[in-house]
Amino acid sequence: MNLATIHTRALQGINAPKVTVEVHLSNGLPSFSIVGLAETAVKESRDRVRSALLNCDFDLPTKRIVVNLSPADLPKSGGRYDLAIAIGILLASEQLHCPDIANIELVGELGLTGDIRPVQGILPFVQATQQQGQQAIVPLANAEEAGLLDYNRLFASDHLTQVCAHLSEQKALPPLPRTKLTQCIDTQLDLSDVIGQDHAKRALILCAAGGHNSIFYGPPGTGKTLLASRLPGILPPLTNTQAIDVASLASLSGKATLDKHFGQRPFRHPHHSATAVALTGGGSGARPGEISLAHHGVLFLDELPEFNRAVLEMLREPLESGQISIARANYHITFPARFQLIAAMNPCPCGYFGSTVKTCQCTEPQRQRYRHKLSGPLLDRFDLQVEVAEIDKKHLQQTKKGKPTSPETQRQVTACQNTQLARQGCLNAHLDNKTLMQHVCLSEPQQHLLNQAIDRLSLSLRAYHRILKIARTIADFEQSTSVETAHLSEAIQYRRLN
Repeated sequence: MNLATIHTRALQGINAPKVTVEVHLSNGLPSFSIVGLAETAVKESRDRVRSALLNCDFDLPTKRIVVNLSPADLPKSGGRYDLAIAIGILLASEQLHCPDIANIELVGELGLTGDIRPVQGILPFVQATQQQGQQAIVPLANAEEAGLLDYNRLFASDHLTQVCAHLSEQKALPPLPRTKLTQCIDTQLDLSDVIGQDHAKRALILCAAGGHNSIFYGPPGTGKTLLASRLPGILPPLTNTQAIDVASLASLSGKATLDKHFGQRPFRHPHHSATAVALTGGGSGARPGEISLAHHGVLFLDELPEFNRAVLEMLREPLESGQISIARANYHITFPARFQLIAAMNPCPCGYFGSTVKTCQCTEPQRQRYRHKLSGPLLDRFDLQVEVAEIDKKHLQQTKKGKPTSPETQRQVTACQNTQLARQGCLNAHLDNKTLMQHVCLSEPQQHLLNQAIDRLSLSLRAYHRILKIARTIADFEQSTSVETAHLSEAIQYRRLN
């Protein structure tokens, strides 16, 4: 037998496309070549595989060795193909026999001694293998992460000789047990820690209840960042599927950690100097950006006008579609990005415009330039635009925790979201306009009130629909089957920045 075929998988965004490793041995001068759009790290596999085979007491055939990674037009990177290449050489040289190799997929980087090292993106690999019903062999260092999926054909090993013994049926590897992790909520960040700011806390709760995007504006030190950091704690716990999605994206970025924070809503807080690639994803490795790492969670942008305007404009598409498409010269990938955007900003460059504590030093042109850093279409996508006023002095001596607390608020938010999901299958923030009109029926006086608000505040059609979505969320939170005038009036109050 001079030809062997092994199956593994590449990494392309959130997907793991199948890669066939074909190893052919032929007569001629001894050589070792790898073809199939392989990057430098893949081509260096020749030296790793050669040393690993020799150090494990296998023979490296003194023949012309050609390794083809198919499909040839799919870019391959990293050391994830080492194990498959090594097994292919052993099968082609008849040093190893495995009749069932067509139903097995392997992944792993080899050390020079034959040890198998971890690779990134193991969860997408196992998910794709599970869908095909194939047996999967992964590095032992990735076992805990791979075990998040309940799959009885999953095995892990830390050495090449163990894999060979398993494939030749000399000593089978034990099936990988499922990783048991308990989702826990961070109790240190409680909503009751926020002093005063009842209006802003009410807006934050509505933001959580309907999945809305929000922006908080006000002088420095009024609690904008404090409020935003409490949002994950009042959102419903992640479902098991959502937790796996979040863990998969973390695995792609090389930041997968299975600790006490597993299953918690992501809270991403990038600095305002973040580039477009850092925020949206991409780069040479096609990694997910901050908006994808915030999938099913919260993306908080503090000091919003300090971000590069071109970077902020790139958020407009994923805010609407829930995903980000990245097109580069050598790849085109799509990452999920269904996140809640929370932003904070000052009213002016010095931050004290309208303050009763300190006099603003900015001129009117400076204030205008500061505000114009944010485009109208971007501001339009914030459902709730909330002023966070200075705290009354009587609250400064408050020692008792305020109300409500995060656990009780989370229960209310969960009940409100369950109502929405049972009625329409999605949260109010994600309703399309046609479905929205089916669930929000305004009376003639209510429509007149809304028309007056549109004229007075110069609202766009998008803002009109977002007011209806907020009003529907308020009604759901108040356990009302219909949108009342009080709900509509409160929703209109949250459009002050237009």
